[in-house]
Amino acid sequence: MAKHVFLTGPPGIGKTTLIQKATEALKTSGVPIDGFYTEEVREGGRRTGFDVVTLSGRRGILSRVRSGSSTARREYCVGQYVVDLPSFEQLVLPLLRNADPSSSVAKKVCVIDEIGKMELFSQSFVQAVHQLLSGSGTVILGTIPVSKGKPLGLVEEIRNRKEVKVFNITKENRDSILQDVVTAAQNCLK
Repeated sequence: MAKHVFLTGPPGIGKTTLIQKATEALKTSGVPIDGFYTEEVREGGRRTGFDVVTLSGRRGILSRVRSGSSTARREYCVGQYVVDLPSFEQLVLPLLRNADPSSSVAKKVCVIDEIGKMELFSQSFVQAVHQLLSGSGTVILGTIPVSKGKPLGLVEEIRNRKEVKVFNITKENRDSILQDVVTAAQNCLK
């Protein structure tokens, strides 16, 4: 039986939109839920980075387009984007560390959108996700990128875990799969 639910698919296919709709459906049905999603930041019609947005509405920088000036501190880069690890960790790590309700009886859902290259620069994030995957009180509803290029360790581990249900999101199913995702998450709570 699945303990966690993940969505995968190519960039821009609608994973974040689908996870936001699933989050609303779960909230409406009374499921305790917390977590975060990523959102594009656009200026003048072009993407300049990504922000992390918590379900409670707090926002922090995940990455921005690299500027021409060099900096003294180490930069974590994915393509043209520089990842702001301190901003990401400050916002996300408390959410993940508080997500496992080990002291309470009721399970809850933790939204993690996404577990990808940028987020995986944070070893503290990787450890927190491992803890949630191994725990029994929290259901992760998350997104992972499709396999391409060099495998990402945690992503492949998630994809291959027997207690993880992975939905492959396509243009053909993205508008009809919402109820399947919500039902799978609800079943994990039982």
